[in-house]
Amino acid sequence: MNRRTNKRGWTFSFQLSTQHRTLRLKSLFIIMAASPTSPILTSSLSSSIISLASTAPIPVGLTDAEALSGRLLFAIPKKGRLHEKCLNILSGADIQFRRHARLDVALVLNLPIALIFLPASDIPSFVGKGNVDLGITGHDVILESEMEEHITEVLKLGFGKCALQVQVPEQGPIKTVEDLAGKRVVTSFEVLAGKYFAEMDERLGLMKDGKERTRIEYVGGSVEAACSLGLADGIVDLVESGDTMRAAGLHAIATLLNTEAALIKSTRPKPNRPAELSTLIDLITSRIAGVVAASKYVICQYNVSRDLLSAATAVTPGRRAATVSPLEESGWVAVSSMVEKKNIASIMDELTKIGAQDILTFNLDNCRV
Repeated sequence: MNRRTNKRGWTFSFQLSTQHRTLRLKSLFIIMAASPTSPILTSSLSSSIISLASTAPIPVGLTDAEALSGRLLFAIPKKGRLHEKCLNILSGADIQFRRHARLDVALVLNLPIALIFLPASDIPSFVGKGNVDLGITGHDVILESEMEEHITEVLKLGFGKCALQVQVPEQGPIKTVEDLAGKRVVTSFEVLAGKYFAEMDERLGLMKDGKERTRIEYVGGSVEAACSLGLADGIVDLVESGDTMRAAGLHAIATLLNTEAALIKSTRPKPNRPAELSTLIDLITSRIAGVVAASKYVICQYNVSRDLLSAATAVTPGRRAATVSPLEESGWVAVSSMVEKKNIASIMDELTKIGAQDILTFNLDNCRV
């Protein structure tokens, strides 16, 4: 196994067995072929990829940029907390593909799209620099990459919700974030944590008079272990449920930001991109928006006497208006309305109190609202 590290500290592994070469190499070669001037890859790494790829058996149709020509490039997190949710979004949007084992490029079967599976932390750079057209990643990752000026967050996706928090030992002497100023902070978010504590250091006067500033140290994972191992006085990390932090004896003393997954596109797309691909971006955005909306709503149907209709539709007004249909039984109507899934139990309780009967709910697979 050979390892190479580029200037940004990314390590790439190449398995040289003639029967089982790492196929991730092929995907990087494809992206590089589609964007030969990409600033993401250093020249030394590019040379290594070309040299190794020339000896590796690459599937037919994926050997050069021709396979990606005329296709919209859509970056998807290849693993981690967002990966499975992204696959569900793609399925709901009827983006059909087959991904070969270990290969990080998949051609969509029913649309002119190529899915590029990348680390979520790299997606803002590829999108912001125009190497790919669309991507899904976390809002926190966009800010950490400092690419927000080159990226448009087209749509919030409603999953991957976390908080980037300052955490310290629950039984320790540090009670407020000001107590942590001038001490050691470990994080995977050097940029965001650095800006946050630099502003606090300046506010507290630590930027002058020779006082020691807050020291930000980077670790790539298991950040929650840093305090117990003596590496840090506090940490900055993403928190979802908080169970991991509580298990490590930590608690939050400040929140830097709240984040969730977002669909993003570049503010500086390739100048030679075909017009039909720009139209395709709008189509995919509309489809994904429909999947997201469907996950938030259900259809609520019930029967109610006409004299109680006003009270019932006040509880279920729908997106625009409830659908009301007369029943064969005189004085009764059937009502159908979209309601928020998170409120459905209380809505059904209210309808029951009003006098509605035969109350049913139906999940939505997709919609356009």
